[in-house]
Amino acid sequence: MRMNAIDRAWLSLDGLSVGDAFGERFFGPSHEVLQNIARRDLPVAPWIYTDDTEMALSIVEILQEHGGIDQDLLAQRFARRMQFSRNYGKGAYTILCGIREGLDWRTLTRIGFRGQGSFGNGAAMRVAPLGAFFADQPLGLVCEQARLSAEVTHAHAEGIAGAIAVAVAAALAWQRRGSGETLGRSWIAAIRDAIPKGYTRDAVAEALDVSPDATIVAAAKALGNGSGITAPDTVPLCLWVAAHASDGFEHALWRTVSALGDRDTTCAIVGGILALTDHREGIPPHWLQSREILPIGPGAPSLRSA
Repeated sequence: MRMNAIDRAWLSLDGLSVGDAFGERFFGPSHEVLQNIARRDLPVAPWIYTDDTEMALSIVEILQEHGGIDQDLLAQRFARRMQFSRNYGKGAYTILCGIREGLDWRTLTRIGFRGQGSFGNGAAMRVAPLGAFFADQPLGLVCEQARLSAEVTHAHAEGIAGAIAVAVAAALAWQRRGSGETLGRSWIAAIRDAIPKGYTRDAVAEALDVSPDATIVAAAKALGNGSGITAPDTVPLCLWVAAHASDGFEHALWRTVSALGDRDTTCAIVGGILALTDHREGIPPHWLQSREILPIGPGAPSLRSA
């Protein structure tokens, strides 16, 4: 089936939101969580999504309405949609509250980290659908649109780099769909080459040196698992898992959550990328049914007009 840009974005958002809601269900005492993962005990439905999905919804909505990122509109949409129960990080929460009060996001987004802005993983966690939307466009445009989407809350160069990495990963995953092979090391290398020089690019490069046969514990030790909530310690592991996901979406998500760390975000990133590879069985239908229903888009109780 042929997909246009917005169809691709919604497909990626389904993968992202399922991953997000799935990963969020596995927080708790580590020994209990790991036992549940080892038994492949699926969480009881509904799986409630977090800020990862809520912010991605705004990105997809803006893309659908305007064909590209309008930063002022995106800032307002982020702020208006924000629900306090979705577990927003302190930095994003502060920025979005300020926007609600009428303050300029350009000032707010640079308050943290000595005026450089956040280099957290928040811009990366929500951006895969943007990469999907622009997957038939030059990578330079993908990178620029990812930058625009990131700057609203993550002005730091590394926060922006994380968004660029995941957007490019999604675009290239779509372009390589149907090959019958895993995305592989060459896919990671192509993503690395698109990332601006810095810590995030260097960290992604390290993923090239981790064997596809490494355990998830060894990979997380080498690459991070998002525990630091930064782009450099979150994105590389996600790319490594997606690159070597020989058994498809479901197995990759179980593998990702086994790394613990910021597991809703890592699962969201992996899910948003792997939903775009059509040589796999795709998102398990019962996982989609378990995820909380999205308020807009295909499958929503009340569809918005396209």
